[in-house]
Amino acid sequence: MVRLLSVAVCDDEIVECCNIARKIKEVLEKKKVPCMIRQFSSGQELLRAAEDFDIIFLDILMQGLDGMQTARIFREKAFDRIIIFLSSSRDYVFDAYDVEAFQYLLKPLDGKKLEKALEKALRKAGSHDQEFILVSKERQRVKLYLDDVCYFEIRGRQIEAHGAEGSFTYYGRIGDLELALQGKGFFRCHKSYLVNLRHVDSYNRQEAILDNNQRIGIARKRYEGFCREVLAYMKGHGGIL
Repeated sequence: MVRLLSVAVCDDEIVECCNIARKIKEVLEKKKVPCMIRQFSSGQELLRAAEDFDIIFLDILMQGLDGMQTARIFREKAFDRIIIFLSSSRDYVFDAYDVEAFQYLLKPLDGKKLEKALEKALRKAGSHDQEFILVSKERQRVKLYLDDVCYFEIRGRQIEAHGAEGSFTYYGRIGDLELALQGKGFFRCHKSYLVNLRHVDSYNRQEAILDNNQRIGIARKRYEGFCREVLAYMKGHGGIL
């Protein structure tokens, strides 16, 4: 099945929003990428859309909730969105780093720069052609791509997914999550942690050290099982033992 790329364009200037969407569509059609593009005239309208977009083009200077505020809310909900800022000013370039913007494009849009930005975004979105789980938060269904999660942590009735780009918290039970992730490269090394074996860099009897230098505790009774699983994972993914 061909994957449909989902793109959002948010700009409070309606004509400008339509023109940007048209240019994006032309580039994607040229590259033979099937897509669905939705247009929004405000940050509030975009946030209300119960849809998981692959790429979001977001104008910074908007009435009401501006693009930077909208992006911060997105980052609180999920860390897997590709956000490309649009602005007629360079003044917000450094602010864009704070919300991990993928690209910053100046208006009026240059066709070649838009095409290059889309090529880079497609490569990143393509890397997300991978397994994910759907979780619920604030009446929205959100994709969590498993390769992006370093480990899951249980905190009371909440599960916190920790990734390289931040963390995402939702309500759930770690026992149910453990069952859902069986055979997908995760191991419950402690009653509070489910670790992604892909991100394990080294380990000892007390803890696993991840490739981002985070340390995750290993329960004594789970150590032997952890050793078996991590060695099997390494063997199955090109490791030389």
